[in-house]
Amino acid sequence: MSSVVTNVKKPILPAWVTGEPGRRPVIFVILLLLFVVMIVIPPPASMVELMEQENPMGAVLEKGTTSIVESYNKVMKYEGENKLDAVHVAGKAKIAVALLLFCALLWGTESIPLGATDILAGVVCYLFSLFPLAKISQAYMKDAVLFIAGVLCIAAGVSMTGLDKRIGFLLLGKVKGMKSFAFVFFLLLAVLAAFFSEHALVALMMPILMLVYTQACKKAGVRHDKHLGVFLFLGICFAANIGGSGSPAVGGRSAIMVGYFQDYNMPISFGEWMMYGFPLVPILAITTAIYMWFTAGRKVLAKDFNISATMKENIKDIGPLKGKELIMAILFLMQVVLWIFFSGPLGLGGTTITVVFIMLVFGVVTWKDLQHKVAIDVVLLYAAACLIGTVLNATGGALWMANQLLEGLKVIMPNMADGGIVLFAVSLITGVITNFMSDGATVGAVGPVVLPMAEMSGIHLWKVGLACSFTSSFAHAMICGTVNNAIAYSMARDPETGEHIITVGDFLKYGVPFVVICILVTFVTCFFGYWNLLPWPSY
Repeated sequence: MSSVVTNVKKPILPAWVTGEPGRRPVIFVILLLLFVVMIVIPPPASMVELMEQENPMGAVLEKGTTSIVESYNKVMKYEGENKLDAVHVAGKAKIAVALLLFCALLWGTESIPLGATDILAGVVCYLFSLFPLAKISQAYMKDAVLFIAGVLCIAAGVSMTGLDKRIGFLLLGKVKGMKSFAFVFFLLLAVLAAFFSEHALVALMMPILMLVYTQACKKAGVRHDKHLGVFLFLGICFAANIGGSGSPAVGGRSAIMVGYFQDYNMPISFGEWMMYGFPLVPILAITTAIYMWFTAGRKVLAKDFNISATMKENIKDIGPLKGKELIMAILFLMQVVLWIFFSGPLGLGGTTITVVFIMLVFGVVTWKDLQHKVAIDVVLLYAAACLIGTVLNATGGALWMANQLLEGLKVIMPNMADGGIVLFAVSLITGVITNFMSDGATVGAVGPVVLPMAEMSGIHLWKVGLACSFTSSFAHAMICGTVNNAIAYSMARDPETGEHIITVGDFLKYGVPFVVICILVTFVTCFFGYWNLLPWPSY
């Protein structure tokens, strides 16, 4: 009897240290100690000084207040002897910054379950009196959170009724192989994301890509193909994210910057924004295709998998549109109309949960179906990110971080009067912060800090503002950075086991380098490229 000897590599660290996703006690204890240390140490002098400044540039102040101290006391309804001074408010801001770092590392390492980290954000805010309980609840239930929950419910309905197969054939019927998927579909998606909700586009495509994933794995004779999962599900996130540069129609980040331009008496029109921003979209889309192809696409096991043939195969016996599928199709079209024409007064979340309600009433899905299909931990993850962003703005922690990054860049690059250096600094600051806060919150906090740098460096105000807005789209590295990431992470699950096909670590591994690449491509393409060929109005 012969025995087979296999060479099994021993792990670098023992299992009791590395643990498993959701249960890594050693890592959790280390991160907890780091959090405690950050809480115990006194706030830096620069933070205390910021709290006392009159109308600090970039601060989100309550009406009728002129400093962060006054604004925060008003938020907390502290009056008379209960009012906090600058040192104590700075202490709150320091805890908010520590909470951001703590939760980001917990999400990144998955040392405890995602749901536990999501709840932890609210617990810390309550225990340390960072925010009133009512406002904690409001932050957890923002419109964006309802939107994510609603979109995941609608995506479940599209998938369960089989409507995703028809839509998949319409969108991918001409895409044959993986390479054409990268260089054709990513480009199409990025262009569409410049004018329509990128979150809705990702939610629509995820069930279709899950079908592609499962069929490709079957053809390759494997149960899982890690590189295929990364290629499809991270690729769609990255392509949708970069569409935000194309027009002011993409959401809060653009609207906020348009408002800032008006405050400087330099309003920008829809057409002018497109003239400066839209050419960047296809360039970044091709960059996405190249990056995803060489990092993951060419390593896919089923390289010759024909996507078009799979789409055709899945609709050959589908029959006419009727029953629940017909109702879902009508509701889906209704949802698109509501997003386009009524998201202003009703909000994206309001319009989305309205359609979910109708789905339940007409029996397209059952409540039990949604409980099984919708990942509540991912919905809560984005809710926790909204809460942390709100607390950072209220305490001044976000503004302090932006100022510290700016000061650090001045040390590294002392010649901040140079236009190119300023634009690169703006891009870098925004690109870092947007991965921890929503794009709108990032532009809201960073924009007023960096716009005055335009006059200091002698470059056009729009260049600085557009650089800030464009790079706020590069939230590729963290699930909480954008709704797109949260939706893709939630829906990319093994249909049999429910395990995540892409992990938090995948976002970090592939997203961090791509953030840097996007910043460099944007900087070179715009500042040294086509911006020099375009007219810039005088002011």
